[in-house]
Amino acid sequence: MRELLWSRLTLVWLLLVVATLLSWGLGHGLGLADHRLAATAVIVVALVKARFVIMEFMEIRRAPGWFRLAGEAWTAGLAAALAALILAV
Repeated sequence: MRELLWSRLTLVWLLLVVATLLSWGLGHGLGLADHRLAATAVIVVALVKARFVIMEFMEIRRAPGWFRLAGEAWTAGLAAALAALILAV
């Protein structure tokens, strides 16, 4: 039981819960007055969460290097595109 509570997946899951609460707070105006900055912060948190899900729960972390690189590139490219769209408006 102790191994399950302190496993890597449990800790990642806990981090995902904390990130969800953080993005909820940012989305409701806690801490940031500028809506563009808050939206960018929420998107960054969401993409960090997506990266954790891709790497840990889809087990890309143990996949061949080119496959992991594709996952990292997708996350980084999406983050750049969404941040540019939010900040351009």
